[in-house]
Amino acid sequence: MSKSSDIQLISDSLSKLEEYIVNERYKGYDPFDVLTSPLFNFSLLKNSNKIRLTAQQIFRRLPVNLRPLFIVKKGFNPVTLSLCLQAFCNLIKVNKDSENFYKTEIDYCIDTLKELSSPGYSGRCWGYDFDWESRYTTFPAFTPTVVATGFVTNALFNYYKLSGNETTLELCKSSANFVMNDLNKYHEEDTFCYSYSPLDEQKVLNATMKSARLLMQVYSITKNIELKEEAKKTVLFVIKHQRENGSWLYSIDDDRDWIDNFHTGYVLDCLEEYIKISGDNEFVQNLEKGFNYYVNNFFTEENIPKYFNNATYPIDTTAAAQSILTLTRFSYLEKAIKVSLWMIKHMQSKEGYFYFQKHRFYKNKINYMRWSNAWMYLALSDLFFNVTMKEF
Repeated sequence: MSKSSDIQLISDSLSKLEEYIVNERYKGYDPFDVLTSPLFNFSLLKNSNKIRLTAQQIFRRLPVNLRPLFIVKKGFNPVTLSLCLQAFCNLIKVNKDSENFYKTEIDYCIDTLKELSSPGYSGRCWGYDFDWESRYTTFPAFTPTVVATGFVTNALFNYYKLSGNETTLELCKSSANFVMNDLNKYHEEDTFCYSYSPLDEQKVLNATMKSARLLMQVYSITKNIELKEEAKKTVLFVIKHQRENGSWLYSIDDDRDWIDNFHTGYVLDCLEEYIKISGDNEFVQNLEKGFNYYVNNFFTEENIPKYFNNATYPIDTTAAAQSILTLTRFSYLEKAIKVSLWMIKHMQSKEGYFYFQKHRFYKNKINYMRWSNAWMYLALSDLFFNVTMKEF
């Protein structure tokens, strides 16, 4: 198959996925949304972390969508809007015929993200639109996390770079105040790790790297040296915890000691962004070592994206999307195309949306708006932009 026909397949896939997402107005189910069921308003279910966590895990794994039966409604997630906003920033550059459409959708996403930000903090911040349980913390709906906030601000900053829109820059500057003032810090000598949210003290490496990226993006415009100094200290924490083979564990000082595809990709993307903005080449070798580990351990010989470093299944759409984004960032375009084509062939429905996961003996075809569709929309748009606009 020729490169031009490959790119056309990706373009066609993007168009179908875009039509589906926009027709649904960005609303959909999520793997972790079961706690929005009215059943969990009863005191026994509302107050038991173990029951809630178990229910969440069961619904995430079931290959049959029982949410309508449990009166779980389709949600409106800020991360979905931000990922689509970032995708629109890619596509508006290469599809001039649809410029008015993308501008309209961009304005809608920005206005809605402003409405969905979580009040009561030092700056703009965002969380998921549903209650969810982690192993260590209970998060009521719209509890801000640095992960959700980092995805939103990354999209806003990308649009600022594209358009010079001052509103999006001000939102990013405000979010930097949230990071600096509301997140907890775990110190190790002269380095530290930001917490996942204001409610916890988890030491999650990809999460603190999203803080560093946000601070550096704002620094690149304001030149506020405090932002750069804070970012470097938390990057140093993550570098200190890079393993000898180049990998990173998901978190530090708890039992979440796995090494997975998409969280590793987040670390690499944020570290590359930090180096690019700061001009600090101190960590270039760490970046190269980390990416070499990534590209050599998270793909099969058939270019199928693996979930874990030591296990292929489940083949997960978010992991695949992040694979495409990270490979594209590091100019592995041919490999990114091969991953995309495999996903389009095996994991995209006729209606345009992407399935959740493929297991060894079955597919989970449940349609998740944030987890599967928004991430693949961003990934395919980023790849399409790069292969279209750059010499390839």
